[in-house]
Amino acid sequence: MDQIATHNSPRTWFLTSSLSPLSIRLIRLLLAHGDYVVACLPPHEIEHDDRSAEFRELINECKSNRKDREGWKDRIRGIRCDGRVMGQCGAAVAEAVQVFGRIDILLCCKYEAVIGTVEELGVSAATRNLVRDQFETIFFSQVNFIKAALPQFRAQHTGHIMILTSIGGHIGTPGMSIYSAATWALEGFCDSLAYEIAPFNIKVTIVQPNKEIQSLTNKIIFAPQLPYYDSEINPAPGMRDMLTNVLNVNPDTAIEPSDDEIQFRYPRLPSATLDKLVMETVHALTAIGGHENPPARHIVGFEGSIAVKEKLKTVTEELEDFVEASLAVDIFDSELKAEAREGRSLLLYATRGNDRGATMTSDPLLPTAPARVKALVLPVGRITRDRFTTFVDRLNGEHVVHLRDISADGRPHRNMFSPLAFPGGAIFYELNTHLPPPSHLALSPFDLYREPLALIAVADGAELGKAVFSRRHSGGRTAEETNIRALYQDLEELRDHYPRILVHHVLIFDYTPSVPIPEGLITIPPAELHKRTTMKTVMCDISSLLLAEMTTLAKSFEAVPFIDSPGHSSNLRQVNGAWVPGEDEPMGAGTAAAAASRRNSQHAMPLTSRSSSASGIPDRSHVRMSMPPVPSRGGIFPSSNSTPARPSTPVNGRSGLSNPPTTFDELQGGGGDSGPNSPEHTNAPWMDGEGFRTQSQDRVSVQGFGSGGLNERWRNKGKSRVQIVLGSLYLQAGRWSDALKELCEGAVVAKSINDHLWHGKALELALVSLLLLGWAGIEFQIPTVMLPPAEKGAGPSLMAAIQEAESRNPKQPRWLRNLQIYMPELLDRILSLYSRISAEHLPPLPLSEATIRFSRMLTALHIAGGQLGEESLDIMVFGKMPEIRLTTSPRFNITPTRTQIVTMVFRAFPASAPDLLTTIDRIVILSGIASVLGVLGFQRKKAMVVRELVSVLIGGLVEARMRGAADVGIHPAAGLMGLNNINGQGNGGGALELGEGDIEHGIGAFLGLLLKTYGVVGGDLGSTTSSAPEGDSDAAVLARIQRQSASRFFGMPSVKLNLLRVCINFSEALPDFAGVLKFSSDLLRTAGSGIAPGPRRENAYPALSREEQVRLAANISKTSNLSKRLGSSHLTAEYWDEFLLRGVKLEPLPLTRTPIRHAGSVLPSAVTARASQDVDPFIYNPFLKQPDAAAVEKIVVAGEKASFKLMLQNPYEIEVIVESVRLDTEGAEFESSVESTLIGPYRTQILSISGVPKSAGTLKITGAIIRVKGCRERRFPIFQEPWAPENGIKVKAIGLASIDVQPDSPLPAIDRLKPEHLELSVIAEQPVVVVKSSTLPQSSVMVLEGERQAFSITLHNQSATTPVDFVLFSFQDSTQEPLQTALDSRDATAAELYEYELILAKKQAIRLRKRGGDKRFIAPGQTATFDFEILGKPGLTSGLIQVDYAHLGVPYDEVGETFYTRQVSLALTVTVNASIEVARMDILPLHGGIPEPLWVRSGLEKDGDSEPTADTHCLLLLDLRNAWPSHMIVELESTDGAHVEEHILPGNTSRLIMPLKRVFIPDPHAFIPALNPSRQRQFVVSTRISPEVERANREAFWYREKILDSLKGTWRAAAASGAKRRSGNIELRTMRLTSRMIEAVKVDEVGIDISVLGPSSSSPSQQTDDDGNYAAQVDEFMQLQVRITNRTDQPVHPLLRLMPALRHRALNVALDFTRKFAWNGTLQQVLPLLAGGASTDVVLGVTALCRGEFEVTASVEETRIWTPSKEEEEETIMTEAAALGKKERRIWHSRRPCRIVIQGPMD
Repeated sequence: MDQIATHNSPRTWFLTSSLSPLSIRLIRLLLAHGDYVVACLPPHEIEHDDRSAEFRELINECKSNRKDREGWKDRIRGIRCDGRVMGQCGAAVAEAVQVFGRIDILLCCKYEAVIGTVEELGVSAATRNLVRDQFETIFFSQVNFIKAALPQFRAQHTGHIMILTSIGGHIGTPGMSIYSAATWALEGFCDSLAYEIAPFNIKVTIVQPNKEIQSLTNKIIFAPQLPYYDSEINPAPGMRDMLTNVLNVNPDTAIEPSDDEIQFRYPRLPSATLDKLVMETVHALTAIGGHENPPARHIVGFEGSIAVKEKLKTVTEELEDFVEASLAVDIFDSELKAEAREGRSLLLYATRGNDRGATMTSDPLLPTAPARVKALVLPVGRITRDRFTTFVDRLNGEHVVHLRDISADGRPHRNMFSPLAFPGGAIFYELNTHLPPPSHLALSPFDLYREPLALIAVADGAELGKAVFSRRHSGGRTAEETNIRALYQDLEELRDHYPRILVHHVLIFDYTPSVPIPEGLITIPPAELHKRTTMKTVMCDISSLLLAEMTTLAKSFEAVPFIDSPGHSSNLRQVNGAWVPGEDEPMGAGTAAAAASRRNSQHAMPLTSRSSSASGIPDRSHVRMSMPPVPSRGGIFPSSNSTPARPSTPVNGRSGLSNPPTTFDELQGGGGDSGPNSPEHTNAPWMDGEGFRTQSQDRVSVQGFGSGGLNERWRNKGKSRVQIVLGSLYLQAGRWSDALKELCEGAVVAKSINDHLWHGKALELALVSLLLLGWAGIEFQIPTVMLPPAEKGAGPSLMAAIQEAESRNPKQPRWLRNLQIYMPELLDRILSLYSRISAEHLPPLPLSEATIRFSRMLTALHIAGGQLGEESLDIMVFGKMPEIRLTTSPRFNITPTRTQIVTMVFRAFPASAPDLLTTIDRIVILSGIASVLGVLGFQRKKAMVVRELVSVLIGGLVEARMRGAADVGIHPAAGLMGLNNINGQGNGGGALELGEGDIEHGIGAFLGLLLKTYGVVGGDLGSTTSSAPEGDSDAAVLARIQRQSASRFFGMPSVKLNLLRVCINFSEALPDFAGVLKFSSDLLRTAGSGIAPGPRRENAYPALSREEQVRLAANISKTSNLSKRLGSSHLTAEYWDEFLLRGVKLEPLPLTRTPIRHAGSVLPSAVTARASQDVDPFIYNPFLKQPDAAAVEKIVVAGEKASFKLMLQNPYEIEVIVESVRLDTEGAEFESSVESTLIGPYRTQILSISGVPKSAGTLKITGAIIRVKGCRERRFPIFQEPWAPENGIKVKAIGLASIDVQPDSPLPAIDRLKPEHLELSVIAEQPVVVVKSSTLPQSSVMVLEGERQAFSITLHNQSATTPVDFVLFSFQDSTQEPLQTALDSRDATAAELYEYELILAKKQAIRLRKRGGDKRFIAPGQTATFDFEILGKPGLTSGLIQVDYAHLGVPYDEVGETFYTRQVSLALTVTVNASIEVARMDILPLHGGIPEPLWVRSGLEKDGDSEPTADTHCLLLLDLRNAWPSHMIVELESTDGAHVEEHILPGNTSRLIMPLKRVFIPDPHAFIPALNPSRQRQFVVSTRISPEVERANREAFWYREKILDSLKGTWRAAAASGAKRRSGNIELRTMRLTSRMIEAVKVDEVGIDISVLGPSSSSPSQQTDDDGNYAAQVDEFMQLQVRITNRTDQPVHPLLRLMPALRHRALNVALDFTRKFAWNGTLQQVLPLLAGGASTDVVLGVTALCRGEFEVTASVEETRIWTPSKEEEEETIMTEAAALGKKERRIWHSRRPCRIVIQGPMD
């Protein structure tokens, strides 16, 4: 720890507190290193001489002339700063940036410790202030510095915040509770801060030394001690005692205990002691500060680490002890909860890899494929396919095993590949469940990665205890023990059967051992019992043994003097212990062979023994790894099939197909055919007609010596090849650096002796090593042998490229940048070495595969923008392609360009017929080429390659069927299995998306890709975006229609149809049921129009003949039926028309069952005001309103069947058999019935379907789930509107991109295509009520006008479960509509409107009769009876009783926002006949007395006090006609007791005369009221009626109303004895009053009575005669008294006028009063204001001067109009003046004159 960590450039440190011994030593170290330091100096410390003494010495050192201190003073800046003040912190940061330009590291190191217990710190205000000061010092001051520095760090986009605390952040300390709290607060703050600032590249590290390091170097504050915490009482040593003892060592810092004083000290320790105390922490800070990837927490020192570890252990143990209590409050059950309760960890990595989430599968074309280790995985024992697949997936989750996790094998001489030598490496496993073909194994050891090195047998532990696997196994006490022994025997057999495999293991999954487990068997507990490292441990154990066994394998290679190239063999003989060429082949031929072959192949590995046990015990067989190699008894990986051990020559891959073209022009044409060649007679490309012969056979063999001799060259060649093979082993073992060393040395030798193949192999493997080193983040140096040759002159251009790449991305590591630049040239050089013409040629398979691997390397580089980094390396190592593939848009600025990659990949295209390629190999190569082209976005080129691939596959399949799989070396399933290993996709063939091991899916994917290329409208066209919706949702169907529409405008229709016919024929020949179904439906779909026809009847006829359509439909039906019989019921076609469902409509319910929606707010008022409709008909009745038809059509009732109509279309000339149809719904639970139908050719058809909603809520009909015969049952959305696709103009979509429609760029017509949804409201269950009976026969009734007739109705609740708790009756009749029409008339007067409204309100035709205790409730299944009555009135011909009912279930005031009712109604037919009619009426005034007979007839008793007079009564005359053909008795009554009865014969008219009391109305001109509150017509003034007419109308209205209020007329018909007598009311409202009648009946507002008195006012009145005339003598003095009475409520300003006149004289004589009549005063006088209801008398002295009869009349005239107060006046003006005009003065006249008879003396 003496040296500081090395950094590339000086760093700028910012220390928040710089006066502690630790800070000062840190500053010295930083300045010595060359860093810059900003030292913050707390003011209260810098002023303390002892505290600042050491820092002042440091400053003096900086200023000194010491050479080792040179430049220090320029690199340190001291700033006085109090961290508790935020402004000072900001200023300090700003000054630091101004001085040094930046801040790299912020070190928060302020510290002081308050010693005291919780109680001791709370006894006084002073001690409580210590708590606040502690937090200010440790927490808030450091937070202030951090907040001040964050903006600078964000601007720099880099920075490192270091927090120096102590292990007190983990462990609490007694006596330092407040210190621990502040420390924990600061660390918690920093933990959260780290996540917040991570996006800005700002790191946070908490450094935790021991507590004493901080305590003994900073200020210590002691609170007064309480006696309770004295050490005498508490014997455990506390921090107070320990620190006191330390301080007391130095007399200057000694401290005495105090009970009332706060004390503080700065500890003083010797310099050497301080160095030992703090330097470990100082070095940790310098090493971590500014690190590229610093730790989040770092504990300094062994003691601190142990203490924290113990604390965490204690926490874990307590958690386990109380886990039940912790989980008791958890309301959710989960696997985590169960595992926590059992004390186990959840298996996190059992099903996925832990290296960047990558998944690796068998892919020979992966760029790093040579670095992988093949492991053969086989099932043993009794195990199902699904379980086996699951176990393999769990193994695949740990396919990457890091060497640092592997334990080294302890056996001697097995450490050549020890994992300890390179812990940063990793082993990549490739788990295969099948053996590589012999042609691949023949390429080893040139391609060593092709050979399996490990065998993992998988057994199912769940089957061990069930039954014995085989009867031949016995000996165990239990079935479990017997099966364990059987598995061990199987392991031994596998070792014998596969002797060339190094490691053999049996893994027993889901098994907890209860019996001894033999060696070689590994048990794996069930997944729920897994720990996090269970599977990793298993793979590490296997890897440990594998690495040990690879040592012996490597040594066996080292023992071989020569290794042949693939496709070549040599004979070696051993002479005196040395291997020399045989006699029949010269040594210089470049070939050699081992004396004994490891397998039956031309290249040898002298190993025949199996691997040792897992326990590391040597094998029982001593010949293993030590005996001379012997031929294997098992041949080349013998298997259960009959595949020959090794064909002498690989099978010809042509299979009778045309030669693959070499240019794209040739791809459009066909090639010549040639007959198939037998593999036994196929010649190599370098063979002539006479046999094999190389150039070396034409040379003379010369034996030479020395370094240049042939023998030496042969030995060097063999040595270099062995070295290259060893490098390959190192590569597979994860020792990439050692592999690089071996490979480079081998490459140098191979290059020197022109061993081109092995030179290229060494360079390829070395490149893979470099890529893996880069992937692991390990720096490397590109070896010289891999650099471009100097003679090519590429140095300057490469250096320029490197500089350009550095300027483009300066953060890219230098070694990756260099490799990125050199890689294209290196790959091209390797291919040139592989392709160079020489004595040894690389077979086509490894050459093509290497070419494709190199192309994929460049592709990964191109996809990552030409940058070799994490993205591109992930693609190379794991085959993890980006989700978004490239398009054909140019990318010229990225190197390597796509053109270069395409040029390279087409070099792998299989050549002509003589190629030594099997059909499988050709398929793999073509698939690899297609995958590269697809990733690069060259879909057209990819389609051409796929077309050739399909032709190869078809030819191979046909040949296999004709000649047999064993003869041809290919089987359809085997071919597809090879295809499944393309592009590293676990579930298919990479770009081809093949299903693993599935022939139907694989063929479908191949042909589907080809069809997509030509624009075939497929039912399952894949989307190019990963976010494309799946399934049959609306979005998925729209996306599918969009892609299909784009495909319809792409390509040539005839080519598409022909291509589909070929695919159908091919699928039938396989047979491939899935292909037949798919391509038949695709043919119908492609031939269809793809439109939804509308009313215009667009042409939707398909482009196929009717016969072909019928044939295709029958083919689909037959194939589907056959698949079902064979047990493959899942194989179905995809229906060919997306617009099958054109509409869904709810059939309306019967009117009696239709629910009607009402607002909940109308319910209380409706129940109150509408319980009986005779209350007020003008209150709004929402129940009489016609329901909204649209709303009614969207309501269904829970539990009741609802019917729907589905419109299905069939635009094809075939019958479509629909096996099942059911509605697809969302929301409320709905049970749909299942229907079936047959849709005729080319038509739309209506299908009725029903369903029952099960619960209330919102129900949405989104479509229908339909199964057409032979097709998949799927959901069809509702497309109601007509639609047809449109071909939009595309600018950027060229080629295949035009059919890869993106969701964000829809076709022009797709916006118009919207799936319809039928949204319904499901209401709760409702009762069903019907009218059971009525007392009216046939609902008909006959009544007379004015007659009321009663009847009853019985209602029945048919519901068995739901009662009726709400019943409301509403009525309608034929008279309402005319009345409403009249009310709406604008010409109607106010009186007419009142009359109409009165008829509606008081003369209702039908009304409910109330019963006592009537409760409107009908129980389920019960009945209820209600009584009604009907009134005969003119115009009544029909009526309707409407019953609104519902089940609310709650009180009316608790009903929600809405409720629903149903209606049942009873229509009535009414006949109204006339009865008594008012023919005429009149009102006459009385003059004189009323005759006695009239009094008697009227039923009035003559009483002197109440005798009717002309002033009080008038006569009413009514002419009544009997219109009923029966005798009628009419009665007329008045309120004053008058009663008249009259018998009227049929057809006769009788007059009724009745005294009628005169009427006084205070305001006869008042507004005519409106009975309907909503009508305010009285305020509307008609301009067509004059004020005089308006006054007359109002006067007639009010006097008529008064008369009608006092009269009542009834009739009754005579009836036979016992018969029901009809009776009714006479309609008197037909009466109309004239002005004459009004004058007769009215009483004036002002009454004028004239009488004659004696000579004085006290004299009695003069005597009158029988006629009421006053008698007097000539010249007799009389007093004429006029009494004026104001009957109104308002005052009057009266003017009295008297008019005496002689009777029976002409007017001029009568008014001549000369010597005839004299009076005292004036005849016209203005009287004082006469108050309302008051009277006044005016007396005038008069004398008659002559005999005769005099008549005195009087009139009262208003002198002026009385005006009320201002407010009342305004209101009066607003309401009256507008209607009646301006108010005028009134005049009243006396009704009777005063007659005075003057007699002479002689009379």
